[in-house]
Amino acid sequence: MRSVHQASEAAIRSATDPTWAHALRSFTGRLRWHCHFMQKLEDEPAIEFRNFARVFDGLRPGDHTPLDGVHREHFEAWCEGRTCYPMVDACMRQLRATGWLNFRMRAMLVSFAAYHLGLHWRGPGIFLARQFLDFEPGIHWSQMQMQSGTTGINTLRIYSPAKQARDHDPDGVYRRRWLPDWGTEAYPPMLVDERTALATTKDMMHGLRKTPAARAQADAVQHKHGSRRSGLPSKPPVKRGGKRGGKRGGKRGETRRAKNSPADDGQGSLF
Repeated sequence: MRSVHQASEAAIRSATDPTWAHALRSFTGRLRWHCHFMQKLEDEPAIEFRNFARVFDGLRPGDHTPLDGVHREHFEAWCEGRTCYPMVDACMRQLRATGWLNFRMRAMLVSFAAYHLGLHWRGPGIFLARQFLDFEPGIHWSQMQMQSGTTGINTLRIYSPAKQARDHDPDGVYRRRWLPDWGTEAYPPMLVDERTALATTKDMMHGLRKTPAARAQADAVQHKHGSRRSGLPSKPPVKRGGKRGGKRGGKRGETRRAKNSPADDGQGSLF
């Protein structure tokens, strides 16, 4: 890995084509993110099994508890590509058949399991790990949590299957390829109503993220695992004791993020 990175950096310095240099910079960025994610798992192996932010513990079925009947049926339908959300089902069937899926569609599958079906990431994560030909634990488990909203520091990423279909398969060619039963009586009924499911999940997640406990844990996660793109060490969470209503002060003793700790460190570009 080190020799590949060094060779790529040398090629960037000698490149005369700006487009090629930009492509190489993107590639070396991916190499660094690869190591970043692997280091996360090395530093905290428990993230394969439990939430980064423990405030989310027990929030979804499957979090160290068995799935009930309805959620078990939803999980099995998701695994088999029969949710009646065509873009989701087509992606899952492609993955099961080939072992590969691009980043955006992987993220959509995880988002759908977490936000539409309300499943904890551990069960879907094990299933996906067994499908991916390029499975890498350090990347996989961090991304499962990021796409499910349990890191505490990343923006909630909720993918709309309908929008993904409009953007990436407007003529339905991809869906028809992987869903021969689409549009027939054999295609299964819809598992959940999207609007109702997302409204419930958004209220639950956004409400919890605003609590003092969630904010404190987010600061701790950011301090330990946040990206160091600036090359500078992270600043620990600080307590600001300014007067209430002051220009920068909050309530006395309130824990705030360090100034340079971003809410979203840009790690979502790699799955």
